Amino acid sequence: MERLQKVIAHSGVTSRRKAEKLIEEGKVTVNGKVVTELGTKVSSNDKVEVEGVPLVKEEPIYFMLYKPRGVISSVNDDKGRKVVTDFFPEIEERIFPIGRLDYDTSGILLLTNDGDFANLLMHPKHQIDKEYIVKTKGIPSKEAVASMKKGLKVDGDFLRAVRVKTLSVDRKKGTAIIQVILHEGKNRQVRRMFEALDVKVDKLKRERYGNLTLHGMNAGDFRELTPHEVKQLRHLAEKNVK
Repeated sequence: MERLQKVIAHSGVTSRRKAEKLIEEGKVTVNGKVVTELGTKVSSNDKVEVEGVPLVKEEPIYFMLYKPRGVISSVNDDKGRKVVTDFFPEIEERIFPIGRLDYDTSGILLLTNDGDFANLLMHPKHQIDKEYIVKTKGIPSKEAVASMKKGLKVDGDFLRAVRVKTLSVDRKKGTAIIQVILHEGKNRQVRRMFEALDVKVDKLKRERYGNLTLHGMNAGDFRELTPHEVKQLRHLAEKNVK
């Protein structure tokens, strides 16, 4: 017997957090009866439907996408814009992105049908390095760079980078290349930190996620993660989540 939300997450329909919301909203039935209690447990013999669609158990799969700019980190978009799952037309499993990258941000984005894995990586206490390379219009001062490491209060959120390093400066063009490493992943965090310092972000790319890099990939490319890579990510997340 397993908790209903876990069964839904493992089926690849959505994350466990979203599954809990669907249960509470009365959109899940077990053997034809609506269930709204999160503690409900089901067996493999029970017939579970989510929004009228029967669950089909899927084998977990894990992908890394080099997301281009101008793509939505979602499985669909009501405005008809390109979404990240459009890059996987031959994948039959119902994969979804782990977290998100902004529309104008490129780089590593992970996708899976494993809701538990997604929740683990997005846990607020995990400390997986996420490395961003920022091209700025305007050159941040040393004090500004230091303030991002100390932390900034922006619109009620405390935003802090683990490491910030100026990689290069072009004083003639008034631009800089900055490396920013985060552990957390609050909405538009990198852009908001630079905006708070009155420094314009020209380009933003996530180049590393844990031990994963974009080496050998072009924008729009994807590949399946190896079992070892999945195991490494689990280890990095679990060792910091109590």
